[in-house]
Amino acid sequence: MIKVNNRSYNTKNRPVIAICMDGTSYDYYQAAKDKMPNLQRFIKDGSMGLVNSVIPSFTNPNNIAIATGVTPEVNGICGNFYYDKSLDREVMMNDPKYMSADTIFAAFSNAGKKVAVVTTKDKLRKMLNKGLTNGICFSAEFSVEASLEENGIENVIELMGKPNPTIYDPDISVYCIEAGAKLLEKEYFDLIYLTTTDFVQHKYAPADPEAIEFLSKVDHWFGELDRLGAIIAITADHGMSAKTLPDGSPKVQFIETLLADAGINSRVILPITDPYVVHHGALGSYGTVYLEEQDIPGAKALLKDLEGIEFVLENAEAVEQFNLPGDRIGELVVLSDEHTVIGRSRDWHDLDQVKVGLRSHGGIHESVVPMILNKKLNPVYMDKLTSGKARNFDVFDFLCNGTID
Repeated sequence: MIKVNNRSYNTKNRPVIAICMDGTSYDYYQAAKDKMPNLQRFIKDGSMGLVNSVIPSFTNPNNIAIATGVTPEVNGICGNFYYDKSLDREVMMNDPKYMSADTIFAAFSNAGKKVAVVTTKDKLRKMLNKGLTNGICFSAEFSVEASLEENGIENVIELMGKPNPTIYDPDISVYCIEAGAKLLEKEYFDLIYLTTTDFVQHKYAPADPEAIEFLSKVDHWFGELDRLGAIIAITADHGMSAKTLPDGSPKVQFIETLLADAGINSRVILPITDPYVVHHGALGSYGTVYLEEQDIPGAKALLKDLEGIEFVLENAEAVEQFNLPGDRIGELVVLSDEHTVIGRSRDWHDLDQVKVGLRSHGGIHESVVPMILNKKLNPVYMDKLTSGKARNFDVFDFLCNGTID
C-alpha cells in the first residue's frame, strides 16, 4: 500500500493506467459508440459512472487534482493562469513551485514502482513530473526533444516509429494514447497516466464526423492497452459546451469593461488563459475578480444582474463551495451559464479565431464527466461510482482499491 496526501493506494499485479480525455463529456462517446467497440466493451463488461470534476472545470486544476488525488485547496492549482499578488503579475501556473501537494506518480516511483506519464500539452509536464525522480514523463508536443536527463526517456520518435503531430492536429491526442501502448509493449510499468488535449472538442460537437473519426482512432489504442493486460480507467478533466448566440457568434460578457463603465476599478483574471488560445480565445465560463474591499458589494450586485452570469461568490464562499485556495482567486469568483463565456474587454481577446461556433468550458455545466473502467468494481466502489458524488480525481483510488482483478 502506498500513501500520499492522506490517501492510500493498493498496488496491483498488472499495469494500472488512468487516461484523461481532455474535454470529453459522455455525449461524445454516445455519438461515437458505433465506432468505439473497445470502449463499449469496457462499459458492458467493466464499470461506468458519471463523476464530478474540479471547479474551475479547466485543464490544469483537474489534471493536478487527478495527479495528487486532492482538491485545489490542498494542491494549490486552481487555474491555468492566475494573478500573483506578490509579484504584481499575471502568470501561468505551470511550474511545480505553485504545487502544495505531492503526486501519486512520485509516491509510486519512490516506492520502487515503474511509472510513466505522457501528456499531450507540454504546459502540464513540469507539474506532473514533480518529484518523479525515477520515472518517465514527456509531452507528445515536444517528444522529439525528450532526453534521459529531463524526461527519463530518449528516442521517443524511434519508439513511436514516426514524428509527433503538431499541437493543433487532432492526431496528437491519438499519439499520446498510442505512446502509452508503445511503452507498455516495450517494458512493464506499474502505473501509467495519459492525458490528451481538447482541440477536437473545442472545434467539433459530439455528432460531427471529425469528432467521431478522432474517437475511433483513440478507441483502437484503448483496445491495445487492454490487450496488453492493463487495468484501465478513462475519465476527463471537463466537458464542453457551445457558447454562442443564435447567429453563431460568441456569447460573451466582458465584465472588466462593464465594471469600469460603472466606475469600479478591477482586475479580471481568466484562468483558462494558456499558450493554446487558438481554439478558445481565452474565453471560458469561470473568472476571478480582484477589487478593493469597498468595491466588492457594488461589483457583486452588478455582475449578478448580468444575463448569462450564474454565480457570483465572494472569496470565502468560493473556497467553501469549490475547495479553492483563497489566496489565489481574488475577491470574487464568477461563473457563467451553459452558453455564456466571461471576457475581460473586447480588445483584450483575439476574437478572430472564434468568430463562429465557440465551444468552451470552465463552469458547472462542464463539470460532469464519465469514468469508465475495463474491469468490474467491488460493490463498495460500484456504489461510489454510481452515487453521483464521486470525483474525477478519485480515479487512482478506483483503479487501485476498487477493481476486481
